[in-house]
Amino acid sequence: MTAELKYKRILLKLSGEALMGEVDYGIDPRMIIRLAQEILEVQRAGIQIGVVIGGGNIFRGAGLAAAGMDRVTGDHMGMLATVMNALALQDALEKLGAYARTMSAIKINEVCEDFIRRRAIRHLEKGRIVLFAAGTGNPFFTTDSAAALRAIEVGAQLLLKATKVDGVYSADPKKVAGAERFERLSYDQVIERKLAVMDTAAIALCRDHRLPLRIYDMGVPGNLMRIMRGEPLGTLVDSGR
Repeated sequence: MTAELKYKRILLKLSGEALMGEVDYGIDPRMIIRLAQEILEVQRAGIQIGVVIGGGNIFRGAGLAAAGMDRVTGDHMGMLATVMNALALQDALEKLGAYARTMSAIKINEVCEDFIRRRAIRHLEKGRIVLFAAGTGNPFFTTDSAAALRAIEVGAQLLLKATKVDGVYSADPKKVAGAERFERLSYDQVIERKLAVMDTAAIALCRDHRLPLRIYDMGVPGNLMRIMRGEPLGTLVDSGR
């Protein structure tokens, strides 16, 4: 079955908001199960998969800082929120029969493993789904940057960012009629045009290590597997060559 698949190892970036589904705060059980099913489908097809998840459904450090909280404290709270989300997704995956490991960038080994690069790679090689929590472990860095960093560290062939739209647009398609959707962009085009794909640090990391990035609509069931089979869904960001 793996012969028809385009990738051997990928990293999926999920926002914390992705887990909210139809609820206003926290985690929608139906949404987390659907995401777990899609991730497990890819893993059982023979693809090694790591996941970085945000914490915006619980706490967002930048938002707390804007409200007057110390930014470092806010970011630490955001890191803890990502650990909570990763543990929830790990539980959903295990209930479906998957083997999953949560690895944290901050020391919290009473509830999950510390992130150790070689151990993470070994987990992937053994067919375990690895959930990377707590961002980079440093304040002022987003989970987008963490996703690019972890993808590079474990040697992923593709970084995927799951969103609520079907790719990258020249402007918000919900606000601007006729906004152009891009099928392919270079890293430099994303940075120069200030397109809201990922933060600049994450794009620069991908560019410097030639890691292709694909932005796709997670709202359509089966899209993740379609991309694994080579379908050009969403927007591809690469060197442009």
